[in-house]
Amino acid sequence: MLLRLAALIGVLLAVSGCWAGARNETRFRDGTSLHTMAFGGLNRSYRVHQPAGLTAAAPLVVMLHGVSGSGEQAENSYGWDPLADSAKFVVAYPDGVGRAWNGHGCCGLAARENVDDVGFITAMVGQISAAMAIDKSRVYATGMSNGGIMSYTLACNSGIFAAIGPNSATQLDACAAPHPTSVIHIHGTADRLVPYDGGKGTSFVNGPPIADVNAFWRNVDHCGPPDSATNALVTTSTAACADHRNVMLITIDGGRHEWPGGNTALERADPTSHALNATEAIWRFFAAHPA
Repeated sequence: MLLRLAALIGVLLAVSGCWAGARNETRFRDGTSLHTMAFGGLNRSYRVHQPAGLTAAAPLVVMLHGVSGSGEQAENSYGWDPLADSAKFVVAYPDGVGRAWNGHGCCGLAARENVDDVGFITAMVGQISAAMAIDKSRVYATGMSNGGIMSYTLACNSGIFAAIGPNSATQLDACAAPHPTSVIHIHGTADRLVPYDGGKGTSFVNGPPIADVNAFWRNVDHCGPPDSATNALVTTSTAACADHRNVMLITIDGGRHEWPGGNTALERADPTSHALNATEAIWRFFAAHPA
């Protein structure tokens, strides 16, 4: 019942125009448009930002909000639209059920009701790809906090993503049959909600140390030993892997639960650091790593 109520509220908000800056429509157009689709017995919604002058075979980035966030909040907070306009790629901002994602261990109503978010996001990518010329070798997922957790769940359970970019997140999925995927992970050492060294922080997340997650994906991707470089507060560990994949961990000394370089005032996150622009760093990684 709670699941149905949350879905109904989401649809009513969309129809009433409470999500400013986009119209609910069936066609895709330049700028941002809002779309709905039926999946798993629910009405699901997502926003798409399409740059003007888009060429054929464009990349697609799926940006996943954190707990208490939304597609609109993610679009407004993390600076993906201006970058998409200049680099000519498409960005999708889906909405989680109850403002959360089922990351197979977290979070909220979506996890409690075992919502099939892997299926929904996969279907959303298919719907977008059917409507415009998306390069299927350049489909990527990134996310903040619970959204980053969800990006790991996608890499574990779906083979459509060339690379993922979790931020202030961890991997909770058991990932019994992971798909080889390039990974860039950004995390602060002072994150209290998703601790860098693992364990239960001030949230409901109880995950492994980030170094262990990084080692897991280096093993999946058959990587060589990582190289490390430090610039002020930012340390970057990079491992070259089989089939031109790459696993990268960017550690921000003293960084908290935040999207570096963004605006997380609307989400359960700390004030942002400007030691790094996470959006630019993630996009550079994505652009260099097609499937």
